[in-house]
Amino acid sequence: MKQERSFLQQGTLFFKGLIMGAANKVPGVSGGTVSFVFGFYEELIFSFKKINLKAFQLLFKGRFREFYQHVNGQFLLLIMGGSIFSYFTISIVLDYLLAYYERPVWSCFFGMIIGSIYYLAKDFVDWDFKNSISLIVGVVIGLAISFLSPAKENDNLWFVFICGIIGVSGMTLPGLSGSFILILLGNYVLLLVDSVNVLLHIITSLLIGDFQVLSDPIKIRYLKIITVFTLGSVVGLISFSHLLAYVLKRWYQSVNAVIIGFIIGSLGVVWPWKKTIYATANGQFLIDNKGNQIVQNYERFMPNFLNVETWIAVFYSIVGIGIILVIDFYGRKRK
Repeated sequence: MKQERSFLQQGTLFFKGLIMGAANKVPGVSGGTVSFVFGFYEELIFSFKKINLKAFQLLFKGRFREFYQHVNGQFLLLIMGGSIFSYFTISIVLDYLLAYYERPVWSCFFGMIIGSIYYLAKDFVDWDFKNSISLIVGVVIGLAISFLSPAKENDNLWFVFICGIIGVSGMTLPGLSGSFILILLGNYVLLLVDSVNVLLHIITSLLIGDFQVLSDPIKIRYLKIITVFTLGSVVGLISFSHLLAYVLKRWYQSVNAVIIGFIIGSLGVVWPWKKTIYATANGQFLIDNKGNQIVQNYERFMPNFLNVETWIAVFYSIVGIGIILVIDFYGRKRK
């Protein structure tokens, strides 16, 4: 596993982390798919697997350099640093684009996932009976998740912790969107919109010397929520990575077939031709702390090819496919 990288390679890894973080925040798009297509998925899983008893022993003994090398620290800092930074930068742009250019954005994601399926499947040649069944299982599970009905918001801290464990699946399982899982659990807006915005406000207030923000009970409530959610995500990352590292070593081809199936199944979530269904209570639309209506689910429909908007969506889908093909071409050129 690589420990030292050139400055250019470090910058590239940070950029990949940015893209993965942005993808993780968008319902229906899996950061794990980004890591798979960009070629650092296995290093990500096996690096998280290194966060084990030995790592904690090195940490508690103050052997920080050995701890850093043991967990592939440079790689994790660049990828996770990019992902976290993305939540306050690129993901804000994505929120804006989804609010005002919803169908073109979904179309582009749809095309990127189609391109990703081609990218992953073209080199997979061992389509025996076992791997074909694994593919079908992945597709069925992915589609089943796509059409589940979401639960109501629940800010109980134990449930928030569970959301962290489950929601991080989008980073560890390509094709399985952690953000969409959080929608199904009812806590997407609470955890990835409201809490992130409040955390950003608290950080900026503290940086300018405004410590009064820490006496606001509402902001402290959100701070507790995002802290517990982060702890749950860390536990989920470590536990999932150990499990995935185990199955990847023993059933590599079958696991990859399931992952390709997951990604195919996720097309149901990012289907561009859908109507957004907003959450309501007592006949009123529910809104978040920014005044935006809360998404409950989507109602999908078939496109009308006599409509100009349909062809615009098709164009952006082709753009999405093209992005992945360019990545594929660049990757092959470097080999």
